[in-house]
Amino acid sequence: MSDNKKWYQKGLRDGIPIALGYFAVSFTLGIIAKKAGLSPVQAGVAAALTNASAGGYAGFTLIAANAGYWEMALTQLIVNARYLLMSCALSQKLSPETSILHRMLVAFDVTDEIFGISVSVPGSLNPFYNYGAMTVAIPGWALGAFFGVVTGNLLPAPLVSALSVGLYGMFLAIIIPPARKNRVIAGLVVLSMVLSFLFAKLPVLCGISSGMRVIILTVVISLGAAILFPVKEEGDDAA
Repeated sequence: MSDNKKWYQKGLRDGIPIALGYFAVSFTLGIIAKKAGLSPVQAGVAAALTNASAGGYAGFTLIAANAGYWEMALTQLIVNARYLLMSCALSQKLSPETSILHRMLVAFDVTDEIFGISVSVPGSLNPFYNYGAMTVAIPGWALGAFFGVVTGNLLPAPLVSALSVGLYGMFLAIIIPPARKNRVIAGLVVLSMVLSFLFAKLPVLCGISSGMRVIILTVVISLGAAILFPVKEEGDDAA
């Protein structure tokens, strides 16, 4: 029990910087949620249950477009597919004796940042480390979205539209560093922008809903990149 408490407290400490970053990012998501017609409580609950930036943006955008449930579910599955791989990798860090309940609770909040600190833990991963990080990270994300909607309700409409640009700044901060290191990624980012523009402007393609455009482009571009530019494993060079 004392060991679990120690790991929980360590997770709390390591999760505080993550929670602060989440609050800033999800605040801009709250602005998008407000424009989609959600109340502060609705946005906060949605953020707490998803805790995903790209998934949250896609979800709020689809809500604003009155998309159907199946379209929402399929979009979230594709946009957040990377978490399936992270969960598989993280399961290898858990002790074989870890119960299915603990595994499910840990899997509830496998985000990029929590995954990063979890895989860096020496030896086997104690689930209470994740619980500590989740204790501060989830409220940070939910409160950011909550206050984003509150602020959006208080500010004039032109200023709300200006603040919503902050979300695009967040995405630029995400894609620019890897794009600078890898020309393939940079090319794919540019290609996705061009194709998104064409889908929105061409007569036949513009009739496709925004949710379906995200699904089609994500699958096609990802599949094409995997076939044309496969990532070599470490053992391939030695063969």
